[in-house]
Parts: sequence; structure tokens; C-alpha cells
Amino acid sequence: MEISTKKIKELREQSGAGIMDCRSALLDAEGDIEKALEVLKEKGLLKAQKKAERATGQGLVEAYIHTAGRIGAMIEVNCETDFVARTDEFKEVAHCLAMQVAALSPQFISEEEIPEGAEVESQEVCLLLQPYIKDPNKTVRDVIMETVAKVGENIRVSRFTRYELGS
Repeated sequence: MEISTKKIKELREQSGAGIMDCRSALLDAEGDIEKALEVLKEKGLLKAQKKAERATGQGLVEAYIHTAGRIGAMIEVNCETDFVARTDEFKEVAHCLAMQVAALSPQFISEEEIPEGAEVESQEVCLLLQPYIKDPNKTVRDVIMETVAKVGENIRVSRFTRYELGS
């Protein structure tokens, strides 16, 4: 099957994946862009899972102050190299995660941090399980995994804090 460069370009713009990955996904999906996006997502998740145990010694601390100045958040997001920490993709995800913390006030990074016997709704109190504020169809964990697939390195949220005036 012949795949046009126009379709490859369109898929690449939607997914952020490499040219050859887009071409391969379109071949697997018989030219259907929606199916190709699913193929790329599955491959990205597999790549991200393989990288999950890698050490993350670099990264950045991102701060977000809501426009009224009454709520703010700081978050430490780590990756494997300072090269990736300086990329626009990494900076963008760190900024969005700081916004997420300010907006939805999670208490824990993941469900593993919830004390035994605590009766809480993990989707509400765990950052990684919360619906992503920019796309509620995805969780924060999904967004991080997509970024891992794009940048090719493990990404981990180490810690965060949220401030609210008067609380």
C-alpha cells in the first residue's frame, strides 16, 4: 500500500511522532489516520513502560500562580538528562502539571502514597489519576506517558506543593 506524504505529514502534526513511525502506523492501519493514531498511542505506551524504571536525576521546578494571585503551585518534574529538561515539550508538561496542582489540589502523587486504611477517592486525591485539566478524556498519567514517548526519556513527578491565600 502506498502512503502519501500528505497523510504522513497530517499524522505527524497530530501525534508529534517521527516520520518513519507515522508511515509505519499508517501502513499498519491501512491508511486510516484515526487507527494510526491508536497504533502510535499503543507503541508510545510500550516505550514509556520500558523507560519507567530509569533514573531521573535532572528536570526542573515549575511554578504557577493563578491570575488573581490567590492560588499558586510548585512542582518538581524529573527526567533523565538536562537536554530533555530544556526542551519545549518538557517545559510545557511541567507548566501544565503545576496548573493541574493549582486547579484540582491533589494530596498525593500516586495511589501508592495513600496511607493504608484511608478512605479516599484515589482519582480525586492522586495527581496521576486525576482527569487532565486540558483534556478530561485523559488522565495526568496518560499525558506524562505521551510525553515520555515523544522525548524518549522517563519522566517522573517527584513532589509538589500548593498554596492558597488564607488557608
